[in-house]
Amino acid sequence: MRKTLSIIAAALLVLALPTLGLAEEEAPVTDIAFILNSFSFLVSGALVMWMAAGFAMLEAGMVRSKNVATICLKNISLYSIAGILYYLIGYNLMYSGVDGGFLGSFGLWAPDDAAALAGDYSAGYASGSDWFFQMVFVATAASVVSGTVAERIKLWPFLLFCVVLTGIIYPIQGAWSWGGGWLDEMGFSDYAGSTIVHSVGGWAALTGAIILGARKGKYGAGGRVNPIPGSSMPLATLGTFVLWLGWFGFNGGSVLALGSVEAVVEMSVVYLNTNLAAAGGIVAAMIALQIIYKKVDLSMALNGALAGLVSITAGPATPSPGAAVLIGAVGGVLVVLAVPLFDKLRIDDVVGALSVHLVCGIWGTLAVPFTDGEASFLTQLIGVISVGAFVSVLSAGVWLAMKYTIGIRVSPEEEHSGSDTAELGLEAYPEFGQGSQKLR
Repeated sequence: MRKTLSIIAAALLVLALPTLGLAEEEAPVTDIAFILNSFSFLVSGALVMWMAAGFAMLEAGMVRSKNVATICLKNISLYSIAGILYYLIGYNLMYSGVDGGFLGSFGLWAPDDAAALAGDYSAGYASGSDWFFQMVFVATAASVVSGTVAERIKLWPFLLFCVVLTGIIYPIQGAWSWGGGWLDEMGFSDYAGSTIVHSVGGWAALTGAIILGARKGKYGAGGRVNPIPGSSMPLATLGTFVLWLGWFGFNGGSVLALGSVEAVVEMSVVYLNTNLAAAGGIVAAMIALQIIYKKVDLSMALNGALAGLVSITAGPATPSPGAAVLIGAVGGVLVVLAVPLFDKLRIDDVVGALSVHLVCGIWGTLAVPFTDGEASFLTQLIGVISVGAFVSVLSAGVWLAMKYTIGIRVSPEEEHSGSDTAELGLEAYPEFGQGSQKLR
């Protein structure tokens, strides 16, 4: 019995030695940590990819039935374009050799896991898992543009803009911070992309909406705004739920690790705060709507939830649960105020993406110093302004170049009949539309 106890004690001492050494030097990455980190990237990336479906359903519900098939095609094709461009040029431009500068290198991305396969796990995760997780974020930025300029933009010019956005614009500004560039050197903090992803899509959408112009009949004389109801509020609600679910991968995966107790605890906090911010956003939006308009509009309430999610994205790891609710609630109120403001400026945003992703992206980024003592408000402001200026100038250049060459807007007749029949030659709901009349 005594010999058995001695053996157990010796075994426990051996198991404890690596732990005792952590106080003196950083523990090496084990194969288990490598596996868990890679697994987190892959599963979180799959959740973020599912957000593409959320955007498609949200936008399909917000546009009129004559444009539903087109908006679905745009969302699945922009996701595909984002993947190809991020492979061809985007990833290396964002991450390869930035070294405190403004951009990385040009060239194809290629996986390199030779060290891991040889037993060296110091990279922390499989290279392909990292690429996949980063790529789905690019597609999210492009999805923001799709909803804003819907119902009057041509299909191919829109997709051409997505090529430039995902291949050039997004990676360069991303290199400034996430790629270890000059903003990162300043201490700019954007945990999961309130500015780097969401406001980038917002700035690109804003310039596009201004240059493209409003839908026919949206605005009348004397500042009158004519509501244009969407095709399906249940579909928009489903899209919002899908986006809410995908956001756990968006923010939670941005912990960038799962191979330690600290990483698991941090991810739990991020999930919790992400959920509470969304809840705070929708409840605050509903209260604001009741006070201001005496009615609660479902589409605005849905955008309140998304506003809370965008608002917390810049800093989901540091707030307390109560602070997360408040950050999301401010976002929800901002959406209620921003939607009519854009209408007063006669900037037609079909799904409210500017109010959600641009306005709340800015708010979320500037709110980080309230809960993160290491963040500077001035640095956050510099990041917001520099990214906004860069994206706006380049996006406006691309939109204008296409407008005066190939054209970006469908004809008045095509806008009246709908993009589905004009550009695709089909209808999303043929039994309810013109197709059903032809069959009679």
